[in-house]
Amino acid sequence: MDLQLLARFNAARSGRKPAILVTEIGSGAQRLVAPSDILDADPLAAELRARLRSGKSGLVELADGGQAFLTVSVPPPRIVLIGAVHISQALVPMAQIAGFDVTVVDPRTAFATPERFPDGTLLAEWPADVLDQLALDPYTALAALTHDPKIDDVPLAAALSAGCFYVGALGSRKTHGKRRERLLEAGVTPDAFDSIDAPIGADIGAASPAEIAVAVLANIIAALRKSPESKSHEPKGEGGRP
Repeated sequence: MDLQLLARFNAARSGRKPAILVTEIGSGAQRLVAPSDILDADPLAAELRARLRSGKSGLVELADGGQAFLTVSVPPPRIVLIGAVHISQALVPMAQIAGFDVTVVDPRTAFATPERFPDGTLLAEWPADVLDQLALDPYTALAALTHDPKIDDVPLAAALSAGCFYVGALGSRKTHGKRRERLLEAGVTPDAFDSIDAPIGADIGAASPAEIAVAVLANIIAALRKSPESKSHEPKGEGGRP
């Protein structure tokens, strides 16, 4: 392998930047591909995009009958939960079983306690004060669960700006309408705002905190694993979500 290519690949991995090293089996020719490098004209475009979603390396067939090995490096997916609430208590262990690193952020020290959240990372801070530490990126999901705009709004806007693969917010349609007014006034674009999953979670009629946690995790996994064109854009009902 070219040493400069190896250095770039390692730099992408250490910087939580997705990349794929394409190695042609016959010729040994190699190229490093970042998501922004993938053009529709690339014969491997669909495969490269799929591999960035799955994170799986492997052999692929080339148009000329040859083969290439795709060495895929994607950052481990993370979930940031804004609000140390009952939903978060149920969601943290579920998400960890599914393979996600989880961080819970809540400035309310009565809620953000090690006793209530013995696992994962707990930050008893205002989200605005720890945005640098959170390092939101396209392999991070963020769910705002407090119902309190003073806590939820800043990280929601930051997650949309960072291109997080999933952004969700708890609340009724009326609550979300007021949220829209605030975030658009703060500079969020209408298209970005409309990408928020709200009312949050899959429409399964969830009622209890644990059921809502299941619904939220389902939509996070779908956002991570499904291609954009395969996702439904039909309006969701209220279900059992508050």
